[in-house]
Amino acid sequence: MKVLIYGLPGAGKSFLAEKLCEYLGDKVAWINADKVREEANDWDFSDDGRLRQKIRMQRKCEEVEAQGKIALADFVCPFKSARKDFNADYNIFVDTISEGRFEDTNKVFEKDDNYDYRVKNKNDKDAKIIAWSLGNAFMWKDNAPTTQMLGRYQPWHDGHQALLERAMEKHGQVCLMIRNMETDENNPYDAHDIAQDLKFKLVHYAGRLQIRVVPNILNITYGRDVGYKIEQEHFDKSIEDISATKIRNGGKQT
Repeated sequence: MKVLIYGLPGAGKSFLAEKLCEYLGDKVAWINADKVREEANDWDFSDDGRLRQKIRMQRKCEEVEAQGKIALADFVCPFKSARKDFNADYNIFVDTISEGRFEDTNKVFEKDDNYDYRVKNKNDKDAKIIAWSLGNAFMWKDNAPTTQMLGRYQPWHDGHQALLERAMEKHGQVCLMIRNMETDENNPYDAHDIAQDLKFKLVHYAGRLQIRVVPNILNITYGRDVGYKIEQEHFDKSIEDISATKIRNGGKQT
């Protein structure tokens, strides 16, 4: 797939692309416009020069897509027609400034509403949200072998983290299910708040992890030859002794 990250010079496009590479790992490749221009030794910013740059960026994206990766194209792409012709699968408008450092670009840049995500502030919160969106839409496979984790996670701690890493080793992707329970002394956190918090904590698993709030499941029943296993994982004592209750009560375990 092809992702277009566009906006004025200095808006934070490269910052966003770098963060997405950090979160999504080797499943993505970053194509930076300045590096592409440097490689072509073409610093012409006339309409014709910008058209040549768009074509170069498209070709670079095609090379990345041929490798089965997500292409992150980071460039100004000032014209609506150019963005339409670029035909990205996901458009990100980095709209954090009203003017860039180049007056000629400010004059020709055309804003529009044809984007999938609009970044208004330069921070990594948006990058994490986008990473999950890209991972869920273009990397996660519902029909691929998957390990399930079901729990309360009140709160998430090192024991859960160790279990997630063990679960990830089995098939390469995990569906983490959070039981939606009434809040009380033993379950002080809302399941949807837990899910949101975990998406920020576990963003490096985006594309390999689904986090879902499910009903308050108390029993799992099955017949014969169901095609899956229910397994208990065992860890060393330091991990198995971690208690969420002690953490909630102010203990030092993490």
